[in-house]
Amino acid sequence: MRFMETPDNAAQPAKDAADAGAAGTPTGVAAQDWAKASADPQYRAAVVDLLGALAYGELAAFERLAEDAKLAPTLADKAELAKMASAEFHHFEQLRDRLAAVGEEPTGAMEPFVAALDGFHRQTAPSDWLEGLVKAYVGDSIASDFYREVAARLDVDTRGLVLGVLDDTGHASFAVEKVRAAIDADPRVGGRLALWARRLMGEALSQSQRVVADRDALSTMLVGGVADGFDLAEVGRMFSRITEAHTKRMAALGLAA
Repeated sequence: MRFMETPDNAAQPAKDAADAGAAGTPTGVAAQDWAKASADPQYRAAVVDLLGALAYGELAAFERLAEDAKLAPTLADKAELAKMASAEFHHFEQLRDRLAAVGEEPTGAMEPFVAALDGFHRQTAPSDWLEGLVKAYVGDSIASDFYREVAARLDVDTRGLVLGVLDDTGHASFAVEKVRAAIDADPRVGGRLALWARRLMGEALSQSQRVVADRDALSTMLVGGVADGFDLAEVGRMFSRITEAHTKRMAALGLAA
């Protein structure tokens, strides 16, 4: 997963939802620190799963961006993608170190998510430079929005870490500039990239649901019971916010949702 935002805050609906939980008046687990919250073994297991999924996502994003750099049309573009890849690896290191700090083996925490995330990346492998940019900007940001929603329900320490690794790495304007320039040069490119982005939307949402469904602790945390989980109505509102943010990103790129 790659976590970028639009320069005009296109992902703000999901971000606001997460920030509200952190900046408002948190209750339950969201008002506790890790030492207290992790006394609940089910909550601890859910957080380990969450950090493991995020860590492998960042490691996979590093690999993918480094590979996509080979498609870059200029040396400057290649360097920009290399910089993005470096930021992803730094996020991976933060998550890896956190898992180790709470007594978990990072590789073991990541392993359950390898097949699902690798499958997602195989199914959404870009065929060219522009598709790679759209995937990094639009596709991965859907996962970012999802994790921000979850972060609002986490303990203070874990929430801070998760929101920190989801921060904009500062390259959104690069993707927007390149994609818009390509569409201006050849308007036909816009139709192809819009179809690609819609495919990414569907695949990203399906992948997120599969990851959660396969892990009992995560499922319980998200839908009632642990960490002030969502009720079913809130799940619907959450996906509406994610969809709205996606539509705004598409508009920033000059693509039709």
